[in-house]
Amino acid sequence: MQPPRRPEGVLRLEIQWYPGHMAKAKRLLSAQLSKVDLVVELCDARLPLSSRNPALDELIRHKRRVLLLCKADLAEPAKTQRWLAYFRRQGLECMAYDKSPQKTKQARGLIELAAKDVLDRNERRGIQKTLRAMVVGVPNVGKSTFINRLYGGTIAKTGDRPGVTKSNQWVKVSPYLEVLDTPGMLWPKLNDQRAATRLAYIGTIKDAVYDQYELCACLLADLMAVMPKQTAERYKIKDPSAQGYALLDEVCRGRGFLMRGGVSDLDRACAVILDEFREGKVGKLTLEDAPQAGEEARNGETL
Repeated sequence: MQPPRRPEGVLRLEIQWYPGHMAKAKRLLSAQLSKVDLVVELCDARLPLSSRNPALDELIRHKRRVLLLCKADLAEPAKTQRWLAYFRRQGLECMAYDKSPQKTKQARGLIELAAKDVLDRNERRGIQKTLRAMVVGVPNVGKSTFINRLYGGTIAKTGDRPGVTKSNQWVKVSPYLEVLDTPGMLWPKLNDQRAATRLAYIGTIKDAVYDQYELCACLLADLMAVMPKQTAERYKIKDPSAQGYALLDEVCRGRGFLMRGGVSDLDRACAVILDEFREGKVGKLTLEDAPQAGEEARNGETL
């Protein structure tokens, strides 16, 4: 059955999702802050602004922080470098991260360097204390995967859906480094629906809480904006000027996602579009551009 038609190019996607366990996550995070030496924040390199929780700034403002732009292997390298330059201008120690052993070793070194003053102070006092770091970020950004890479095995639960980590978990990744895996935390009110939509793209927000047809039409529009040739070729789109559901129809007909009578199988198309984007099969892409030096960016602002 086809969904009701909207005027071409008009999408009315409204997303609000703040389940009870996220309020609990905020309380758990606040309670553990006094026990850690620094905070490791993770965001998605494809959405470096939208995938950062603005509430974290207030919670961890007195702690040393390291920012990792995760899944950097799925993002455009040049844009990632511009984002790193932007965050460094904000005074953040940061790096692009993927799951490779080389990047994991580099991330461990950055964490140790960021905590060097703590380690030096303990050494002067004759204290042999394990460095404790808290790993934070929005749901499904890769926190547990990062911790497993540091650990060298599977110790933290991972999954391709939000909410897999339900409680805090301490993991000793070396004789001198212990990290805390925390549940993903969103902010209570997603004021910017553009940012909320992009969070849904990467699986931060559960698929069940939004209209999947609308979401995939938005995603296709974004993909056509940043990489029109690759997107049109992958999904065999004959009319690149199509918008809204017409663009979804183009994908169904181009890829052969058709049911009896030639009716577009939108469910199948949406499943394929989301899975291929999340797995990086569409190509390296970054949906947000970093502000240039001297420009200001508010979290969640469409860039």
